[in-house]
Amino acid sequence: MFLNILLIVLGLALLIAGGEFLVKGAVGIAAKAKLSKLVIGMTVVSFGTSSPELLVSLQSASEGLPELAIGNVVGSNIANLALVLGVTVLIFPMPVARNTIRYDWPMMMVASVLFYVFAIDLEVNRWEGLVMFSILIAFITYIIIKSRKSSDSSVVDLPEIEEMTKKISTGKHLLYLGIGLAGLYFGSTWLIDGAKAIAEDFGISKHVIGITIIAFGTSVPELATSVVAAYKKETDISVGNLVGSNIFNILAVLGLTSIVNPIPIEEIVMSWDILWMIGISLLLLPMMVFRRKVGRLSGFILLALYITYIITLF
Repeated sequence: MFLNILLIVLGLALLIAGGEFLVKGAVGIAAKAKLSKLVIGMTVVSFGTSSPELLVSLQSASEGLPELAIGNVVGSNIANLALVLGVTVLIFPMPVARNTIRYDWPMMMVASVLFYVFAIDLEVNRWEGLVMFSILIAFITYIIIKSRKSSDSSVVDLPEIEEMTKKISTGKHLLYLGIGLAGLYFGSTWLIDGAKAIAEDFGISKHVIGITIIAFGTSVPELATSVVAAYKKETDISVGNLVGSNIFNILAVLGLTSIVNPIPIEEIVMSWDILWMIGISLLLLPMMVFRRKVGRLSGFILLALYITYIITLF
């Protein structure tokens, strides 16, 4: 058992480190190729930060473990809004950008409902995955065009790209990229092997393991970053970042995974987990609209909902 726990811990550590190296390397190469910061932020960085979830889901589906693939996506989305946002705003209330309410939240709801509709027949097939991924590409293109026309920096949150690219050679960026890909591959393999063994040892369903341990693990970077930012009273990590992560989890992670391997869906996911995901997403709207800030009371409600949801799984 100790070895399996060690595999999970090391797998998560490699996933997080691999994701960081992948983003560093990919951003550097994109910047050297003279892509604009806006395009880099909306594409390279967004895909890079979702790479741990993507690799875990791809690996799970390819090994015939769809419960882990689906649990990873649905569980991460619930954790992002209920756990990560809940804990963060308990420390320091978060302002909400207008564009998060006007564009990001509606897109998250479209993605969530579309996922539910596609999963009604208890499978997300290749064509449905292609539709989801195509919608993501169209949405990104729309946001980039709108941002350029309006010159509104609040439409998209960009990281400090200069810090990631200055005084670093192309060779080093390629090395970062290689290290990142290797970390993601071995991290996802070890995490899945450990989680599968834990499920068998304790008689816990793979669905529960995927939606708790694996989903929590892939949400750790967002949780750590958000808590530190809230403690320092920095607003760089916004509600929009977490909503955007949920959009990518469904349209990119689930979309690409189902293109590679159609994903069967368990009935419990349809009758319980997805409904929780959609319900918490809906609840977020009045929380954001009221005073254009997600406050401590909202954080308490979100965290209480997350704890309640986890308890119902066992």
